[in-house]
Amino acid sequence: MNRWTTGQVSKQMSISVRTLRYYDQIGLLTPSYKEDNGRRYYSEEDLFTLEKITLLKSLSLPLEDIQNLLNKLSFRHILIAHHNHLQEQLASLQTSIANTTSLINMIDLEGTLSWDRVSHLVHNAQTNSNKWMDYFKDDESAFLQRSLPNLSSSDQSTQQYASLLRRIEWCIQQSIPPESDEGYHIACELMKLSDDTFQGDEALMEKFWEVRKRPAHESGLYPISDEVLHFVECSISHVEKETLQKE
Repeated sequence: MNRWTTGQVSKQMSISVRTLRYYDQIGLLTPSYKEDNGRRYYSEEDLFTLEKITLLKSLSLPLEDIQNLLNKLSFRHILIAHHNHLQEQLASLQTSIANTTSLINMIDLEGTLSWDRVSHLVHNAQTNSNKWMDYFKDDESAFLQRSLPNLSSSDQSTQQYASLLRRIEWCIQQSIPPESDEGYHIACELMKLSDDTFQGDEALMEKFWEVRKRPAHESGLYPISDEVLHFVECSISHVEKETLQKE
């Protein structure tokens, strides 16, 4: 039968000897075996009990409550509770990662951040970001959720849209018209990217563009200025006219 000393348990379970002795002192976990010389040993059952204590502590339960629950909950029940707790932590962590990624992308797009932007993202983004879905059927919404760029993501599509948006804003700042060579190239890239995003569904693309032009507080989408939207429409119209003339 395997037995472990306090020192061995401390090293194996990454728990201080002082903590183990305290558990023994309060009767939370007492080693099952004691030699005549006073040396104590933990059994395999003791180690399982210690693991139960550790899992329950991770749920932020006080030792008094843990002591009352130890004999009432099976190891499986405690593992399930711990699993649910980890899932909650994971969801919280994923939200934090998404928010941080969104802020990074916003800085890349805008060059700076206002507190209003940060506060809005942290407190309202999850609720407001889904408003645009109300304008589409369930199957359309599901498709768009999978396909559209998302500020909380660093995927290639999102980066491409962000790059095009920065180029458009630069053109506006430099008073470069949509009908310029740069506007032409931007429009061609945007049309190609949009065709890939919407998989050639022009009707859905047009429907989304109409929602995209709505005020941000109605759509919940990342706010884009009227000047940028106007530049996009004019540059694409210019490309389409040029294409027709060539045909």
